[in-house]
Amino acid sequence: MEVQHRGLIYSIINSIQKKSELFEHSYARYAARSMLATLFLSMGVAIASYIANRADGIVMGSGKFFYAFMFSWSLVMIIYMNAELGTSNMMYMTEAIHRKILKPGLALKILGTCILFNFIGAVVFTFLLSFTDAYSHVTPDHYLIQAATAKLAKPPMTQLIEGIFANVIVNTAVFVSIRMKDDAGKVISMIFIIFIFAFLGFEHVIANFSTFSLAFFANGGPIEGMTVGSVLSNFFFSGIGNYIGGGLLIGLLYSWLNQSTDLYLD
Repeated sequence: MEVQHRGLIYSIINSIQKKSELFEHSYARYAARSMLATLFLSMGVAIASYIANRADGIVMGSGKFFYAFMFSWSLVMIIYMNAELGTSNMMYMTEAIHRKILKPGLALKILGTCILFNFIGAVVFTFLLSFTDAYSHVTPDHYLIQAATAKLAKPPMTQLIEGIFANVIVNTAVFVSIRMKDDAGKVISMIFIIFIFAFLGFEHVIANFSTFSLAFFANGGPIEGMTVGSVLSNFFFSGIGNYIGGGLLIGLLYSWLNQSTDLYLD
């Protein structure tokens, strides 16, 4: 049992070291893996919104359920395709600093680069998606447009708190994917865990990169309530919330909980 527990801790440390080595030896490859994360997220947002829109047309209110289920596959793709997601790196890099695996400056550079190229990837891939048949004729009542508008209308405190819960959930799914050995179990667990934040509409800054960008391009310009200020405000407050949830409540707390003991390890 102890060996299995230690395997989790060593897996996290090994992941941090792999990220650091890739970043320092091939910045371009690290940037590419960061863009891949929002390729998969953008496709997840696109298919989830498309199905939700169709479902609402059949049974009003059912779209939210289908959106959450389909969106959940985004993390499965990100995990299995070894892409770099900023919100999970909030957990990894905070633990790296706490355990003194990386210097704070390097950890922050890795996290900052990841988030930057997550954003660039979201803009590039949603722009391309806007030329597909599914998103070339979007109306204002489309599920995607309505969902993005609702996100922008939330007050900052709501965005902050929802951001905390969103990244607790995302990084819990990451922990589960590390601990489970069976692929089927991993996939099922990740889908049901991510379903929680997607169904409740919590704020995930990287997912919002894709949601807002796709809504903008598919609409042919800003949607209702979309201004530079409202978008940046959402990114800021949801991003801070994501860091508190993923970086502090999961990364820092579990790093501390697993120090100085061989008896109670996660």
